[in-house]
Amino acid sequence: MKKNSNWKANLNRYFFNFHQEVIKAGVIGKKLLTASRTNAHLKDTYEELGRLLEKGVESGEVDWDSAKMRALLHTAKACKKDLEHIDNQVYKIKFSAIPKGPEDISNNEDKKN
Repeated sequence: MKKNSNWKANLNRYFFNFHQEVIKAGVIGKKLLTASRTNAHLKDTYEELGRLLEKGVESGEVDWDSAKMRALLHTAKACKKDLEHIDNQVYKIKFSAIPKGPEDISNNEDKKN
């Protein structure tokens, strides 16, 4: 009878671990989707910043202190900071102990940061 329950316990442990890894993969996927959107926003910001700079160089007046230039630089810094934060979260999720459910992963990440 012990052999019978032993393989059941091993099978249950296997399925539990598999389930937890699927949950982690889902959370990481959501983080990477957010990172992709942030990266696209950063790319758009750099393109707009480049067009603004090109226009200023062509006209002979590059206004480094313009509100638009400052706003674009601020957006770029914020996007880079967000991407770094997401990267750190994904790293922590990948190498963390197995949580009990998806809400544990999200809650732990929000509390840590």
